Amino acid sequence: MPKIVLETNITSDIVTVFNLSRSVALHELSTSKTNEKAVDGVTNGLLGLGDVVTWRARHLGVYQYLTVEISKFKAPYFFEDRMVKGVFKSMNHQHYFYMKENRVCMNDIFEYKAPLGILGKLADVLFLERYMHRFLEKRNKVIKEIAEDPKKVTQFLKPN
Repeated sequence: MPKIVLETNITSDIVTVFNLSRSVALHELSTSKTNEKAVDGVTNGLLGLGDVVTWRARHLGVYQYLTVEISKFKAPYFFEDRMVKGVFKSMNHQHYFYMKENRVCMNDIFEYKAPLGILGKLADVLFLERYMHRFLEKRNKVIKEIAEDPKKVTQFLKPN
């Protein structure tokens, strides 16, 4: 089972980064290249424990649906989403947040199992793992860009 581990350092506060990471609107912005949209379940706001959302996106030229549940949650340090239904045989995405030298360190651990047995393993080797790695890097780049600009943060998070 492939495991993608990413670390992104962000000059912001931990609560802002945590909340942006679970924003439906920011997720849609960060995945605009694949036209990803929340189409069922929680379709706006911030995702929390027990929330379920179905995403519709165009990956590798085909529209696909992926339903995930926020299965674990400890604000503002951790949350996990896991696939309930979708194209993968299994999928689990852990999001960790902690302070490191006056920055937020956002760590992602993304594990999935491709369907179709040996054909899925071949797809991983040929393109799928690289594709997923780039997809997650793009998402993190957008989170970082928004979190480091207070004017942009207010577009996704309401001030207290």
